[in-house]
Amino acid sequence: MIPELRTKRLILRDWRHEDLDAFAIFWMDPVASAYIGGPVSGRGEAWRKMASYIGHWQLRGYGFWVLQKHDDPSPLGYCGLWYPEDWPEPEIGWAVFPAYQRQGFASEAAVAVRVYAAALGWTTLISLINPNNIASQGVATKLGATREREIAINGKPALVFRHCLSDSTVSIPKE
Repeated sequence: MIPELRTKRLILRDWRHEDLDAFAIFWMDPVASAYIGGPVSGRGEAWRKMASYIGHWQLRGYGFWVLQKHDDPSPLGYCGLWYPEDWPEPEIGWAVFPAYQRQGFASEAAVAVRVYAAALGWTTLISLINPNNIASQGVATKLGATREREIAINGKPALVFRHCLSDSTVSIPKE
């Protein structure tokens, strides 16, 4: 049900039970998950969060993919399309586990996801980014997204970055 996408270095794939360890470590870490609503209280809550990401695919037909390198099946983060019931519009989101940050994986995965969204006929996406998350703001800007405004999501401030999915912007950004 979840299509596999490939980039130069990554495989964007379905979720597996064996991903839970890495996912739980990430979500229970108050520093690593601070900008995306974490931390969670334990493995059970991390499992339910992972299950909601899988369920999003069932309910919407799209969602987050697990990121892994071609030569290593261990998850290094996730990236994809997110549009829960209370969201303002479809979002492209990403999270990369600390050991893999600052290596361009979020940008590389997001380009593949934007191409996928464009193939679905979508013309725009947003990214909702915590105002203190400078790294994710940099990824959004690198992808050609523009900052529009600040809104509140679940009572917390979020910057709205707009991605236009025209042929000119759905390209691999230069390093």
